[in-house]
Amino acid sequence: MKDAWQPDQYAKFEAERSKPFHDLAAGVGILPAGARILDLGCGTGELTATLHRKFSARETVGVELSPAMLAKSGPVAAANPGLRFVPGDLATFADDEGFDLVFANASLQWVDDHPAVLRRWRDLLRPGGKLAVQVPANQDYPTHTLCARMVAESPWREKLGEAERPPTVLKPETYATTLFGIGYRDVRVRLEVYAHVFPDRSSVVEWVKGTLLTFVRARLSDSDYSGFLDEFRARLFRELPDERPFLYPFKRILFWAWRG
Repeated sequence: MKDAWQPDQYAKFEAERSKPFHDLAAGVGILPAGARILDLGCGTGELTATLHRKFSARETVGVELSPAMLAKSGPVAAANPGLRFVPGDLATFADDEGFDLVFANASLQWVDDHPAVLRRWRDLLRPGGKLAVQVPANQDYPTHTLCARMVAESPWREKLGEAERPPTVLKPETYATTLFGIGYRDVRVRLEVYAHVFPDRSSVVEWVKGTLLTFVRARLSDSDYSGFLDEFRARLFRELPDERPFLYPFKRILFWAWRG
């Protein structure tokens, strides 16, 4: 299965995608001097560098599974002493030293069994360490419901094989009870609707090409992916109004917690 992440495609909406990051970072509060930070699912690393500088961290480690994204991080690390990037899976990453902040912006949704992952992240924190997570929660929007229908239909079901993913994002209140139940304290959970204003509905397709549809692209040939995308666009436009400008409401869950 090929790496379907395209940094340039993802960066088309840099301002819109970075707003939740800044909101998440603002909710962390104060970290101890010389803090050690872990950024799980760091992408190309530019926002990780912002996090590193914001908290004057002694060391920040960015973890990323996509080789394409990670390839962009070299210059970022070189320009920020104490910042480094490593390949790894956010669900299984291990470290013996511990962190003062475990940060995951728009990455947890790519793995299953969130309670188990959050328990593992708790164990990466030092006593009193902080967790900050932002996860997209737009599964009920036409982009996501249409994609789920298409991957379950012929011919895409046969071409994609096991590509259909069960929903992994929990309800906000479930995150709150889960975090408390596995030992986090001072739990805060917030549901935010980001109202993105685009020139027209075509921008919504460009948005999901950079995120939602990556798991489809990873499993299809270039020609099949082009066919999937054409069908997806045509069917989506039957569901979305042709308004200019177009308002794209995008729900996200942000939560913070402390290890007791």
